[in-house]
Amino acid sequence: MIKSVKLKNQIIKNDTDKLTFISGPCLLESEKLVRLVAKNLIKYSKKNKFNLIFKCSFDKANRSSYKTVRSKISLYKSIEILKNLKKDFKVHLTTDVHETSQIDQLSDLIDVFQIPAFLCRQTDLIKAAAQTKKIVNVKKGQFLSHIEVENIILKIENENNKKIIITERGNSFGYNYLINDFKGVYFMKKFGYPIIFDATHSVQLPGGMGLKSGGAREYVLPLAKSAASLRLAGFFVETHPNPEHALSDGPNMMYLHKIPKLLNDINKINKAAK
Repeated sequence: MIKSVKLKNQIIKNDTDKLTFISGPCLLESEKLVRLVAKNLIKYSKKNKFNLIFKCSFDKANRSSYKTVRSKISLYKSIEILKNLKKDFKVHLTTDVHETSQIDQLSDLIDVFQIPAFLCRQTDLIKAAAQTKKIVNVKKGQFLSHIEVENIILKIENENNKKIIITERGNSFGYNYLINDFKGVYFMKKFGYPIIFDATHSVQLPGGMGLKSGGAREYVLPLAKSAASLRLAGFFVETHPNPEHALSDGPNMMYLHKIPKLLNDINKINKAAK
């Protein structure tokens, strides 16, 4: 049974013609950056008939090294920036949370709470997010099998919340390498809840650069096009005007100006797969 998740006037579900696009820069580096990226993503999404959820993290707690940048701006200032962004651009927002206290501080602002891959089994965090009755998007950890995702779903349902999204971002395959098991992704559709394909973290090379993760962004488009044939609910793509100078996840982020082609190609394949 296909289960839909409603976000105001947006419907998020598998096997749909109007896909959801979760996108934005990995880290909130500056107000100027997020406003530039949001402005363009809104334009690109409307043109290609995607429902946009703008993603931006105020903190990246799961870093390879203590020397790697975690945050650029304080949580208080981040909330102010994102609140103004939401007001001015009328866009839905998502961010990842690492502690239950952050959920309390963000509950009035964030539309979709994202549980990071490394914390997808963190029961108290998932429980707190579910209790807000907001949408909870759990990034499936690369150490988790697809069948184990049902345990995550049951944790959220146990809090009387069925606004659940599961995001696929690859599985560990040897050291510093991820691989996508599309058979497993298709299997997760049997749970009914919307499945989002994370095309940028799927090409990440965890810890591949020693003090930080590497990536191979040239595979973002072919992987996204492959996933489009599965008729999932949508796609997660981190993007930046200049990934080489991004403070977080630059090697696997997509160039902002290449997003229109990505969306256009995904749409064509999704419709053909119908």
